[in-house]
This record gives sequence, structure tokens and C-alpha cells, in this order.
Amino acid sequence: MELIKQKIASHSHGTHEESIPQDAETITLVGNPNVGKSVVFGFLTGKYVTVSNYPGTTVEISRGKAQFQGKTLQIIDTPGTNSLIPNSEDERVTRDILLTGQPRAIIQVGDAKNLFRTLYLTIQLLELEVPVVLNLNMMDEASSRGMEIDFEKLRKILNIPVNPSIAIRKTGLDNLLHLTEQAPRGKMTIYYGEPVEQAVSEIEALLPQSLPVSRRAVALMLVAGDETLREWLKDHIPLEDVVKIGDLVSELQRRLETPVDLILSRARIARVNEILRQVEKKQLQPESPVSQFLGRLTVHPIWGVPILLAVLYAMYQVVGVFGAGTLVDFLENVVFGEWINPVATVVVKKVIPIPLLQDFLVGEYGMITMALSYGFAIILPIVTTFFLFFSVLEDSGYLPRLASMMNRVFKVMGLNGKAILPMVLGLGCDTMATLTTRILETKKERIIVTLLLALGVPCSAQLGVILAMTASLSLTASIVWMSVVVLVLFLVGYLSSKIVKGEPTDFIIELPPLRIPAFSNIMYKTIARIEWYLKEVIPLFILGTAILFVLDKIQVLGAIRNVASPVVQNWLGLPAKATDAFLIGFLRRDYGAAGLFNLAQDGLLTGNQILVSIITITLFVPCIANFLMIIKERGLKTALAMTAFIIPFAVLVGGLLNWALILLGVQF
Repeated sequence: MELIKQKIASHSHGTHEESIPQDAETITLVGNPNVGKSVVFGFLTGKYVTVSNYPGTTVEISRGKAQFQGKTLQIIDTPGTNSLIPNSEDERVTRDILLTGQPRAIIQVGDAKNLFRTLYLTIQLLELEVPVVLNLNMMDEASSRGMEIDFEKLRKILNIPVNPSIAIRKTGLDNLLHLTEQAPRGKMTIYYGEPVEQAVSEIEALLPQSLPVSRRAVALMLVAGDETLREWLKDHIPLEDVVKIGDLVSELQRRLETPVDLILSRARIARVNEILRQVEKKQLQPESPVSQFLGRLTVHPIWGVPILLAVLYAMYQVVGVFGAGTLVDFLENVVFGEWINPVATVVVKKVIPIPLLQDFLVGEYGMITMALSYGFAIILPIVTTFFLFFSVLEDSGYLPRLASMMNRVFKVMGLNGKAILPMVLGLGCDTMATLTTRILETKKERIIVTLLLALGVPCSAQLGVILAMTASLSLTASIVWMSVVVLVLFLVGYLSSKIVKGEPTDFIIELPPLRIPAFSNIMYKTIARIEWYLKEVIPLFILGTAILFVLDKIQVLGAIRNVASPVVQNWLGLPAKATDAFLIGFLRRDYGAAGLFNLAQDGLLTGNQILVSIITITLFVPCIANFLMIIKERGLKTALAMTAFIIPFAVLVGGLLNWALILLGVQF
């Protein structure tokens, strides 16, 4: 484990490295993707987190500290994995951490409503013969689906501590670190048949005695054909023994008609099913015929499409019309426009005699008049309505079906269907959607989706303004706008999948029954997400406004305006006043679109110019809050690289369209 500590420390770009003693005991979090492992990690570590690339890979792991009984513990959050025989770089990193480390205990975070998938991984962890605590998370969702688990019997069968939790509510997590003290070394012996057992026994004899995990577990990985272990073997045993192991694995496979990994998988599945029969006291509630029919319809290759379009239209009505329209108009124009901002301006100017501080608080880029107005009057109602709608989709069971429907489409971009979830979320707020890219399983997927969100997914506030502008255009022009944006997204996504390193992941997703959403679940999830928004995003708005305030005072914004105006006029074919719209678009996407909307309303833009401007502003640089979130999630270097690509690319696409319309003589 000391080796891992040193390697992680050398690659870390976090802070306060000295805060974790080198000899601190380690707790390693392991689990399938999307089981709430990051929430558990956040609960245990609090605010102290460092993120680092695992040595020799592009995979990031999170590391934090926890105080327990007067001692500092190191908590490592490993990438999500479905098996210890890796199918992706993320899974290989998790496997390597388990093989190399000597943790005080492993806490497996599992999905209680998908006990089969959870126990399939548990069995492999027990075969490692390391201390394990099983934390069954999402107990509320399991209960809502009619599942009851006999925890006492499950503890006796597995012979490890089993803890139920609802991590998002911080329920059942207080005792986790105490349970690691009681965790015995796991033990699970499954008989895989004489040929496999004989080969495993012979390979065991060639492995070093000093391994921190069971030699049998490593031998099982090897007979299953895990090629990624070859380099690891060369560091631990003589080369001739590596060759012998390779010969034993090849000979075993020649003797068997069935692939060895399939033999192991079948035996483990049989053991899991045997355990499930004993501990699941109540099976899932039977689906009604109506639920079954609708469930099949939502993933049908033909009928699923109009259902998808209907859901997206409903989301637009709730978020775009009611949230971004009705609520935003009231909060921005009445609450802040007529009440808060005028009162704040009068009070500040009376109390604070310094003009610079007055301007900082209530000026054009003021903390009250812009940052708080932006955060509370515009974005908060939009994300609140989106959170409500998203929670309804989530609790109804439709979201996994949406991912399933879009899987084939996203494969073109080296992604899988799960990428649709943050993309749809981006139609509410790209800042928040960037954070939710954490649900994607590999760094490659997270980078590509973050880029696509920043490039061409308009937030609902911006989309509302753009749609208002298209009202003055013909249907053909509106179709051109939508087609260009979609085509650009697919082109950039496809090229990114070829450039960004990493392997695509398999698409494995549970399709739960369609249910009528529970009001309590919807409200709790919405409130929890609003709490996140207030803690995570509002400070970014304040910081972004402060940066623009400083840039304005030192005349940088004016200089940028002077440099950009010729490009806007000569390449995009837009009036010089449009330059300000693009500049302010960096602060707020919808403000940029609103500036163009005002020009159109004043008759300063032709139909062609409206089309060119809305395509350019749709593809333009993300707002400053999203930019700061990209820095937080992907790092400063990646954020700068994305911005350096997006700005000229958006201008390039807009200019090419402008000149294509001119050369073809097209007028809208």
C-alpha cells in the first residue's frame, strides 16, 4: 500500500498533501457504477478531497481523509466496476488498487434494489480474502419496489458486516467506519470444476507468498484470461514462471469447450442466486399489465420515438416555458427588478461612500445586481423546475429507458446511452449537467460529454431566447439552425472519440418497472439537488461576476471588444453592436442571446443575420459559471483547451454559414 500512496501523491493535483500521514490506515471504497459511492465518499471525507491520475493511466481517483477515534484515515474512492476481471481502463485501475493495497478494510457500496449485481461483485471481493464491509445503499428505492432483505441472514451467509443506507439522505452512514473495525477477512470458496481447480492450484504454487490478497483469487483471474495481469506478474515472479502460467492457461482452455471466464461467471451466478433465494424475503411487486405494456412501448424502436419527443416537449413546457418564462419573469423583473435591486442600490450608496465598492456591489457587474440576480432570479427557478421534472422521470423508471433508446445514436460518438442523461440535464443548466457527468464510467466519456455540453447544448434560459428569435424566421431557417447544431455535435463527438484516449464501455443498465412517481421521493430529491445548487453553483456565479468586474475596470473587456468587432462584422456579417452580445454571452448564455434578440427586435438584423447569429451563439463559449465548473471537474488545462477550441470553432461555423448563404444567394 505504501507504493500506491507514493504514486498517488506524486500525481496529485489536489492540496494539503501533508494533511494525510504517510502511515495512515486506508479504507477503499469499491462498487458498481452509479450506486452512490461518491456520496458515501463525500460523507466520510467532508470537504478534504484530492484528485489524481492513477499512475500510467488517464483515470482519476479521489482521495480524502476521515477522522476516526483520534486517528486520521485515508479514504480512496475507486472507479466503478462490475467485475475484477477488467473490461475497461477504469475497472483495471480498481483491480490494481485492490491487488496492490493493504487496506484496513474495503467498503463495498452496493445498490440494494439490484442485489444480484451487487452480490456478484461481493463474491469476487470475498475471494480476495481481504476485510470487507457491504454497504447496501438506495434502501428507499428498494423498499418502494417491494423488496425486503433479510440482513441478519445475509450477514451470516457472507460472514461480513452488512449495513443498509440511504446515502443521499445521509441515513445509515454514521456507523460505517466502526464496522470496518469488526470486518473479518472475507472468505468465499466456490468449486469451479476439476480442470479449473487443478490449473488454479498449479498457478497458485507459482505466485509469491507475500501477496496482499489471496493467491487463489489471482489465479482465478489468470485462468479467466486476464491479459492485463501480465505486466503485474513480471514484477512479482521470474519470467520463466510467467511463461509457465501462460502455458497452463492455454492448456486449460484447450481442454475445455466452454471459455473459462464463462465457467467462472456461471458458478458465481449460481452462488448469487442461491444467496438471493435465502435473503430476499419478498420478491419485486408484480408489474401491472398496463405498466408492462408501457414499459415495452417506451423502448420500442418505432413507438418509443414519439414517446421520447412527447417527454422532451413536456420538459420544455415545464422548464422552458413555466420555469424560464413565468417564474424567471416574476423573479427577475418584479422581485429583483422592482424590489431588491432598487432598494439595495439606495442602501449601498447611502452606507458606503466609496464609488468603487458601490459599483462592486450594485454596478453593472455587481454582486447583488448581477451575481445574486443571476443565481436566484434566473437560474434557480429554471433548475428547480428541471430538478422536479427530472425527479419525476427518475422515480417513474423512464430515465433508464431514455438511455436505452439513445444508446445506438451515442455509439457513433464513442459513448453509450447513459450520456443522454447529462445532455438532457444540460437543457436545464449546463453548469449542473457538467457535474452530473460523474455518472459516466470513464474519463474519456466524461471529457467528450463535457465538451459537447459546453459547445452546443443550450441551457433552457438561452434556448427560450433563441426560440423567440426563430419565431421571426421561416420554418426552413429554423430547421437549418437545428440541423447545423446537431450535425456539429455529432461531428465533434465523433472526432473527439478518435482523439481522446480510452476504451468505450459496455452499455449495461437496469430497466426497472414503470411506476407512478412517489411525491415524497420527488420532493426529497428535488430539495437535495437545490441544496447542492446553492452550495456548489451560487459561489461560482459570485466568483465569475467578480472576475468580470475586475476585467471591466482594467479595460480588458473594452480591448477584447475592439479586437473582436472586425471579425464579427467582416466574417460573420453582423453589425458591430453584436460584438457586445457575444462578450456578455460568456457571463450568461441567455444574456448573449438576449442582446442579439434586442438587435433583431430593433430591426438591425436581417433574416440571414438572425440565423448566423443564433447558430454562433448556440455554439459559443460556455458561460463563466460552466467554465468554472469544468475547471472543478476536469481541471484548468482541460477547461482552457475546450474554450480555446470552442470560441474559434463557433465563429468558423457561423462564418462558413454566412458566406455559404451569400454565395448561394439564399435569403431568409
